[in-house]
Amino acid sequence: MCSTTFEVAQIIERFSIQFQQQFEPNIFILRTLNTIHKCRTASLGGHIEKCDCCGKIRVSYNSCRNRNCPKCQSSKQAFWVEDRVNDALNVKHFHIVFTIPAQLNEICLLNNKWFYNTMFACVAETLRTFGYSHYGVESGAICVLHTWGQTLSFHPHIHCIVPAAGITLKGKAKRIGKQGNYLYPVQMLSATFRGKMLEKIKFQLAKTKVLYKYKSLLNVLWKKPWNVHCEPPLGNSKQIVKYLGKYTHRVAISNQRIKNIDESGVSFFYKDYSDKCKRKILKLSGVEFLRRFSMHILPYRFVKIRYYGIYSSKGKSLLAKTKKIIAKPKETIQERLLRLTGFDVYKCPFCKKGKMFEIGILPRIRSPIIRLFKTKLYVDN
Repeated sequence: MCSTTFEVAQIIERFSIQFQQQFEPNIFILRTLNTIHKCRTASLGGHIEKCDCCGKIRVSYNSCRNRNCPKCQSSKQAFWVEDRVNDALNVKHFHIVFTIPAQLNEICLLNNKWFYNTMFACVAETLRTFGYSHYGVESGAICVLHTWGQTLSFHPHIHCIVPAAGITLKGKAKRIGKQGNYLYPVQMLSATFRGKMLEKIKFQLAKTKVLYKYKSLLNVLWKKPWNVHCEPPLGNSKQIVKYLGKYTHRVAISNQRIKNIDESGVSFFYKDYSDKCKRKILKLSGVEFLRRFSMHILPYRFVKIRYYGIYSSKGKSLLAKTKKIIAKPKETIQERLLRLTGFDVYKCPFCKKGKMFEIGILPRIRSPIIRLFKTKLYVDN
């Protein structure tokens, strides 16, 4: 858990007023930015700890725990991975990525919640259809939505891991996949996903009476191949879950990628996949950075990790587990974090020998650093 020089919170503090004046974001976006800005500050309260060895004092402020905050994801990711390890089948898994053409971005932003839900539904329907048509089984998938590219561009896509196994109509487990390295024909997968998405989009646009604006675009996209990428099978169940864990709790950009913040804007590192994944630097104005960052704040209570087929709640009960999970004493969050990441929150940062123990509570500061209104966002002097 290394410290970084620059943070997204600093960008919010410096450029949030101009961002709101120029783009007038909705109140949920403003609240999210406000929460990220207050993370690990006196605004959220905290606690005072004392080392039982050297006697030195440490003040720790509370985290915001917002899923869009770059500082609050590492422990969530580690916990999610451990929780999923026992659920994953001990078979090969395939990594499949379903991507939406950039031409649909404008339609997506008209109602992003509906669009993302439709993406999930079409991905699930496509995988289920292919499971039955190719192998006669109810397969499954764990799916994760991402909406960004390396430069914070808008790039909606869904990562899926699909097991090489399923349940037949007779309720029996069956391995699937040809020669262990091939699951479904990618071109057919792409065409089916395209058809399902465009049909639902067309219906929704007609329902909202804006189909006439996009009819020619939809006709073009019917003829265009869509990008569906399928990688070779992964390793054992633990490796599979760890692999997917890289995608589950990412945010649009980490603090480690931010190179510099000044009055002229924000510079950050990105990988250029079109140039052999070379690491490059992009500079944006502070307002443009916040505009791009805000595009990737998901709708309120939107579920971005979803489980289908034999990995759904209903499907798990159909699949008999041969191993019994032995109940263990419940760990504290701090004990679990130490076991999974090696980071000991109680270790004294001064003498490196003693343990910190709590000696006091810091109450929240009731007047926040940033106050939010529907039409105005300002910073207290």
